[in-house]
Amino acid sequence: MDIQNELNNVQLFKNLNLLANQVVEGFISGMHKSPFHGFSSEFAEHKIYNPGESTRHIDWKLFAKTDKLYSKSYEEETNLRCHIIIDNSSSMYYPEIRNLSVTSLNKIGFSVLASAALMNLLKRQRDAMGLSIYSDTYDFYAPEKGSNRHYQMLLKVLEDIAGRIEKERATKTYTYLHQIAEKIHRRSMIFLFTDMFQDETGEEELFDALRHLKYNKHEVVLFHVMDKSSEYLFEFDNRPKRFVDVETGAHINLYADNIKEEYRKAVEAYKEEIKLKAAQYRIKYVEADVRQDLEKILQTYLIERQKFI
Repeated sequence: MDIQNELNNVQLFKNLNLLANQVVEGFISGMHKSPFHGFSSEFAEHKIYNPGESTRHIDWKLFAKTDKLYSKSYEEETNLRCHIIIDNSSSMYYPEIRNLSVTSLNKIGFSVLASAALMNLLKRQRDAMGLSIYSDTYDFYAPEKGSNRHYQMLLKVLEDIAGRIEKERATKTYTYLHQIAEKIHRRSMIFLFTDMFQDETGEEELFDALRHLKYNKHEVVLFHVMDKSSEYLFEFDNRPKRFVDVETGAHINLYADNIKEEYRKAVEAYKEEIKLKAAQYRIKYVEADVRQDLEKILQTYLIERQKFI
């Protein structure tokens, strides 16, 4: 079953660039232009090219038609830097989905597609992007760069992690967020995708690591990724089930209805604690349901970007 799931994952993400572009185009087409003010992929006008200026923005197609040099005048060019961090532990590969699709994603699939869509928007804006992936090891790191070659390399890394299933890999968010924070020196927007399951420390230590990311005036957005119907609402039929911790292999047998109410209260209390800590440290907290919240990720980026610049 795992082999078939991996094949399905690979098939869905075999052209992540195209998939991300479709998500972004659909998102843009459904919104008024004003939220995208500042996107340099949409230029405001042409202006006559003056000798000595950079040739980077010369419209060569227009030159071929008119035999005159014009430059594209863009709306609010910026040099924003963004670093995306993805929790790649075993719990992020929940739920187990046989036929992965854009409307049926597990947590890692959602995080990968959302990250690729964010990178697509960053590329359109000619902004620099970096990527970190961690679990019980620091799996991957790339600093912020804006080249197309760098963009394609990051897409390939994302395709690779989406196309496999990780078993019994724990989450060491505290350890590796501190390490990542040490690597990001210039002011950046930081997006963290995690389900907030971690086994080495409590919430206080976890937010100490997140606070470290705020160093150097970084703006941090925490995307709390979850499968809301099962992980929050605990919507299971009332037949005896075995619930297995995918990171440790520990399990428990029970009837879902017997603990559903107490479970929901406990999860709600945990979420509220996270929200309060995030507010205390001025970290943007965003709950992201893998079944419906792709657009929420992009909307959050646009809102936070306007604040950042």
